[in-house]
Amino acid sequence: MVLVVVRDRETMIKGYGETFPGSAHNPDSNSLIRLCSLSKVFATDLLLRLAADGKLSLTDPLQRYAPPGKHVPAAPDGTEITLRDLATHTAGLPREISSYPPKAPHFTFPSYVVRWAWLQKQQLITPPGTAALYSNVGFDFLGDALAIASSKSYAQLLHDRLIQPLGMWDTTLVPSFEQCARLLRGPRDEGPCTDTLASGASGGIYSTPADMAKFLKYLLQTPGSPPQPPSALGVSLEPHKLKSIQGLSHAGDPTGIGLGWIQLGDPNTPSSIIEKTGGGAGFSTYIALSPSHHTGVFLAAAEGKNDWKINLFQEGNNLVAALANVPPLPPKVHVARRVAKRSTPKRQKKATHPARHPAH
Repeated sequence: MVLVVVRDRETMIKGYGETFPGSAHNPDSNSLIRLCSLSKVFATDLLLRLAADGKLSLTDPLQRYAPPGKHVPAAPDGTEITLRDLATHTAGLPREISSYPPKAPHFTFPSYVVRWAWLQKQQLITPPGTAALYSNVGFDFLGDALAIASSKSYAQLLHDRLIQPLGMWDTTLVPSFEQCARLLRGPRDEGPCTDTLASGASGGIYSTPADMAKFLKYLLQTPGSPPQPPSALGVSLEPHKLKSIQGLSHAGDPTGIGLGWIQLGDPNTPSSIIEKTGGGAGFSTYIALSPSHHTGVFLAAAEGKNDWKINLFQEGNNLVAALANVPPLPPKVHVARRVAKRSTPKRQKKATHPARHPAH
């Protein structure tokens, strides 16, 4: 496990356990980590940067960025999926397009061609903007739109607008052999360390604790960091105004849904947190922020032989509260709010790949 803490101008990086079983080497600031779904907050940051540049608008329909001849489904009343819907998991799309193909490396499916072909045959689960349903494929489509709007590949856009300005030189979608040799690994074989261009926006980014310290400083607007787009950590939707919420409550019950981010707790109290969970490919990952107290943590843990005996996300929340010297959030009281049943092909009902994003 690795832990990164940023509080005001202070930074701490700690590693625990072994880089891989039998290595007798603690993880360190240069250990390579799969960020999994933390990749989504990189995508929403890019979304806001392009919006500020006038390259796109959050209210743009996804159809505007579809490949020639491809159709994006809409609600029966004609309501279209917008980029904001994709970024807030309210597009009415499922979590995945199907089960992962056998032996496919993590975060390499679905490809651009496969997902756009799949979309042609879909009906939306709910009208866009009315219900939240966690969707990895939704962020894959968001990444496609960002690439079209910027006239660059998603990997190049990520490099030019975030990696290079922040100096996060070990953060990538295409790890080198040398970087892969530093990858944290648990006791189970999680497949090859390879390029994850296909899922760059939804879960494919690799990084290191040293780079994530720079990212935390950026998110907390530590003096000396480049400015973040306005309202990047803001709330876009109030959960009580949605018909249903599914897949967004793993670190606590949301009190606000942002662009990739989730707000926990009453924003008028000092204990409120902005967070993003991740998991898959043998990892659990987490970012929790208390912007008003200039405090944030990043956690990444490789899966061990046994199931976790603690809730990594809850412990991350408690750690932020302790570091910020504020009361912890109350224990999570989860009440399932499920989407109404619909007629769905059996292939989609089984559209889970346990090793991809189990933390969601």
